[in-house]
Amino acid sequence: MSYCVNCGVELDASAKNCPLCNTPVINPKEIKKDNVIPPFPKEKVQVEEIQRADFGWLVSMVCLATAVTCGVLNWLAFRQNLWSLAVIGACVTLWVMLVPAVIYPKLPIYLFILLDGAALTLYLYLIARMVESYEWLWGLGIPLVACSTFVAELFALAIRQFPRGILARGLYLITAIAILCVGYEIIIDLFRDVSVGLSWSAVVLTICVIIDIAIITTLSRRRLRNEVRRRLHF
Repeated sequence: MSYCVNCGVELDASAKNCPLCNTPVINPKEIKKDNVIPPFPKEKVQVEEIQRADFGWLVSMVCLATAVTCGVLNWLAFRQNLWSLAVIGACVTLWVMLVPAVIYPKLPIYLFILLDGAALTLYLYLIARMVESYEWLWGLGIPLVACSTFVAELFALAIRQFPRGILARGLYLITAIAILCVGYEIIIDLFRDVSVGLSWSAVVLTICVIIDIAIITTLSRRRLRNEVRRRLHF
């Protein structure tokens, strides 16, 4: 059973032309014998790959359209509160996190982390403006973002300046998590105006220290390190 390459109608086995569009019926096995030009291309054509700038332009247009549309709706129709600030802040944060890294991938990672921290700070400020409450912003929101940015910078510095194996990176990551949790609990205690102490972060810190000791021991023993790599396939 065969079909016309032009219109797709089912063809009779003895048909020489399509009964609907009169397209010649060609047997691919006889093309070389009769020197007939095939109705399909001989070579595969690859679709042009998308450029970084194109993706950046797409994300920019989507974020801009979303922010502007919500802002106009908030101004014209839904005026109960400034809800559009949350959407606008989310669009700005998404743009800062995606577009610069896509268009300028060679920029230092430390700069990307700072930009992300600044975008999150702006987002929190817009939310504070929306709810008309700034105490939590200065006492909790901005300190948490600053702590996260600082720990992320330390993690990036460790990866760039020290050994980059998977076990070493795991060591840096576990250590960063421990520092982050301790910093978060201290900031929360200060915001709540209670005595600073470690409770839940102490549990996380203990677990992270145990894991770090295990990783350091593994890294210090060549045979043990090779065995772990062999079993984990890296």
